[in-house]
Amino acid sequence: MKSQVSQKQIGQRLAGLRKLKGFSQEDLAKRVHISRPSLAQIELGNRSVNVLELQQLSFLLGFSLDDFMSPNFQIAQVPTSQRVENEIGSTERNATPTLQLGKLKNVLLYLIEKCAGKPNAAEQVLFKLLYFSDFNYYELYEEQLTGAAYRKLPYGPVPDGIDVVIQQMLEQGRVQRIKTEFQGQPQIRYLPLAKTDLTQLKASEKEVIDRVIEQIGDWSATAINHYAHQDMPWKATKEGEAINYELAFYRGFPYSVRNYNED
Repeated sequence: MKSQVSQKQIGQRLAGLRKLKGFSQEDLAKRVHISRPSLAQIELGNRSVNVLELQQLSFLLGFSLDDFMSPNFQIAQVPTSQRVENEIGSTERNATPTLQLGKLKNVLLYLIEKCAGKPNAAEQVLFKLLYFSDFNYYELYEEQLTGAAYRKLPYGPVPDGIDVVIQQMLEQGRVQRIKTEFQGQPQIRYLPLAKTDLTQLKASEKEVIDRVIEQIGDWSATAINHYAHQDMPWKATKEGEAINYELAFYRGFPYSVRNYNED
């Protein structure tokens, strides 16, 4: 029988119901016996869902197949299942950014300290290293590193209020701003005037930041810019809008930093 709704609509409905019922992608994927990336692709509308999978999903998420495939289906019509919630507990992550100002300043200082000698490490490169540190950490540990909120701007993902944060660091004598040229182009760069307080960084946080620097820290600004623009959180966000941390779980190769076991 031909579906009355598109593959994209099916994915959007399944994602909404999953969140309504309190499942993480990983939990639901395990119960349907598919991989977490496969479920992510279904929710994005990039992969079809077969009849057996849809039947299992209807049982787990508590919806009628007839209602679900109707053009007029509304997620709000599906009652929240107390039985399912009690069984799996509350597994939804909190993706709403909650800025930790001290942590953000310390991570910025650490990036500046580690990259000060790199000829490419201008302001926009620094922001992209910070972006990947934040989103890689969230994908790995399902919690925020700095809690900075990023916005999709033409020249890349930029943390909200970053100008104010850097101005505070300048006034506190922690960094120095300089203007230089690199390959004939003007640059804004920062030099560290203070040492990073490493006691404020967990080993896991420092490891993620170091991996980002090791992976892309020596790339040209053009290469880093192109790489950032192909990352799923950036691609899936409209111009000028906030970038949802949850989009880190929709990444594929080579951006994903987490091993998702196939079931």
